[in-house]
Amino acid sequence: MRTAFIDSLFELAQQDRRIVLITGDLGFGVVTRFMNELPEQFVNAGVAEQNMTGLAAGMALSGKIVFTYSIANFPVIRPFEQIRNDVCYHNANVKVVAVGGGMAYGSLGASHHATEDMAVMRALPNMLVVAPNDPVEAGLATRAVAAHPGPCYLRLGRAGEAAVHGPDIEFELGKAIKVLEGEDLTLIVTGGLLQNALSAAEILSAQGVTARVLSMHTLKPLDTDAVLKAAAETQAIFTIEEHSVIGGLGGAVAETLMESETRPALFRRIGLNGQFSSVVGDQDYLRAHHGLDSAGMVATIASALRDSVRFTKKNDRHDLTVVG
Repeated sequence: MRTAFIDSLFELAQQDRRIVLITGDLGFGVVTRFMNELPEQFVNAGVAEQNMTGLAAGMALSGKIVFTYSIANFPVIRPFEQIRNDVCYHNANVKVVAVGGGMAYGSLGASHHATEDMAVMRALPNMLVVAPNDPVEAGLATRAVAAHPGPCYLRLGRAGEAAVHGPDIEFELGKAIKVLEGEDLTLIVTGGLLQNALSAAEILSAQGVTARVLSMHTLKPLDTDAVLKAAAETQAIFTIEEHSVIGGLGGAVAETLMESETRPALFRRIGLNGQFSSVVGDQDYLRAHHGLDSAGMVATIASALRDSVRFTKKNDRHDLTVVG
């Protein structure tokens, strides 16, 4: 995703000299071409994310379109006061970009994990929160947030993610992408877990349960129409995120459902259950450990469906049996 981001940003910056990239002393190798070919639109702020954010706000209020860039939670948690007071309060045209969302920097531990970032950024006035699910969405999201005249948070994966979408998808901030149709339940996914969710849907389909899969690349504003349509047309909704279940995608969907007259028979959040990940391993290992690989998703979904007294298969009103 980070390559899709920097390639898209470089193309935009070549066409618009207002675009500036500020890095917190990292990304070299990734941002080298931008730095070398557009030196007047590039700043290395050093390992000083609070200064980086204040600098970005000042430049934005002077007419620039500024992207700050650092890994995991560092461009979010460390300068949170500056994001709140300097960027959001002034509705400044700053785009906060985190690379390595979730547990992408797995072996470096909780200090390098971004698992509360969407919740805190979602709470800020004027802030858009965008977490693309694959490199295709990442490139399109970069262009979309650059065009948006205000604060945005762009949460990226690290590197090596497979493209799920073809090149001609329709992308719009605040509009979910329906990737797979299904009648029994809906999987709503954000932040890089789309491929795992599609694999889980395939396993469920083999057991006679069809799953609609929605790529919810924008967490704020949430596509409430897509959520309510899923609640009306399928009996269960599962949110999937590499993030705490508190305040992220699951919280946003739950708020939408509870404030609506349309609710599914079953709703569950799949993510980190309000704890730090203290286990050491790469991202795939940590996802499996926390039930965020396809097998873990299926096990959680199957257990919830079995325990639900309200869920019945759309095309078969008999008891549901799903092998997790």
